[in-house]
Amino acid sequence: MSDARADILAAVKAAMPGADEGKEGARQRLANHRANVIPARGRLGDKARVDLFIREAERVAATVARVSSLAGVPREVARYLARHNLPMSLKIAPDLSGNTIPWTEQTLLSVEEGAANGTEPAGVSRAFAGVAETGTLVLLSGPGNPTTLSFLPPTHVVVVAAAEIVGDYEQVWGRLRAEKSGPDSRFMPRNVNWITGPSRTADIEQSLLLGAHGPQRLHIVIVDG
Repeated sequence: MSDARADILAAVKAAMPGADEGKEGARQRLANHRANVIPARGRLGDKARVDLFIREAERVAATVARVSSLAGVPREVARYLARHNLPMSLKIAPDLSGNTIPWTEQTLLSVEEGAANGTEPAGVSRAFAGVAETGTLVLLSGPGNPTTLSFLPPTHVVVVAAAEIVGDYEQVWGRLRAEKSGPDSRFMPRNVNWITGPSRTADIEQSLLLGAHGPQRLHIVIVDG
């Protein structure tokens, strides 16, 4: 390595916060993280917060349905697929397996657990949280919730609990730090994906095209119970 390159990399490392603090110092910095500016529009009561999330999600071309409990998820997914004349075949996250949700009650559905490989017509994921101010879903990677389900199938269905829809981004990061980076918790996930509506681009002549780099359709199922 040339001296110039070594000098540049050394300067970058020195400028990074906590570059020499070690694991314990990093944990303390995460625990004492100061929140950024929090928009007032997300500071709402429970009902108003969920209503805002739905409005914002629909504004960016997602569709939203609500069910009273996890038992209602298969029926809603089957209804959505039938309404849009889509194949009744799903690849679901292991976190949403038959031990959690009664998929077999919908006999028209063909359901398989695991990661997507690009051949599946629809994938079903579990959201860690929803953000009301932008209608955004937050998904964590892991064996129980493969990231490929969020990006490869043309139809993406996401299950999120109404109780886990928060007002702003900072609340999500706070919960994530508390649950995943404490001394008694598991490690942080490899990926934290923030999804706002279906995949889209307007690179060509400013014409909006859905599904250019990922799912063409995003359906959100909010579980109230």
